[in-house]
Amino acid sequence: MHIELKRSGAPFHFEAKNEGGKTVQLDAAEEIGGTDKGARPMELFIMGLGGCTAIDVVMILEKQKQVINDFDIKIDADRKKEGDASLFSKINIEYILKGQVDEEKLKRAIELSLNKYCSAAKTLEKTAEITYTYKVN
Repeated sequence: MHIELKRSGAPFHFEAKNEGGKTVQLDAAEEIGGTDKGARPMELFIMGLGGCTAIDVVMILEKQKQVINDFDIKIDADRKKEGDASLFSKINIEYILKGQVDEEKLKRAIELSLNKYCSAAKTLEKTAEITYTYKVN
């Protein structure tokens, strides 16, 4: 994986670009002098967790012939101070699906994602308690 960041504006506005040329805007909070022109780095980390587990869950459910008409994820994440850094301590992921989805298959897909397949979850579990809830239809 190769990522490049280029400063777009003073003091903290950056554009990140991946190997495929896709870009994301980053900035710091206004409280520390940011200009609110992009997501905060730690927000992007949690967005990555959401994307990682969402892709896993869709792949697993589609292999099980489940029909997903709509799929949303909401994540609440808390951080606590550990020395100079603020690490994630609690993360709750809410999976909201519409379609013809068996609840037990959904629960199993979520557990497989969070406990086995999702690299972001496996990384974050070292500092954070990750919990989940789900709704079908």
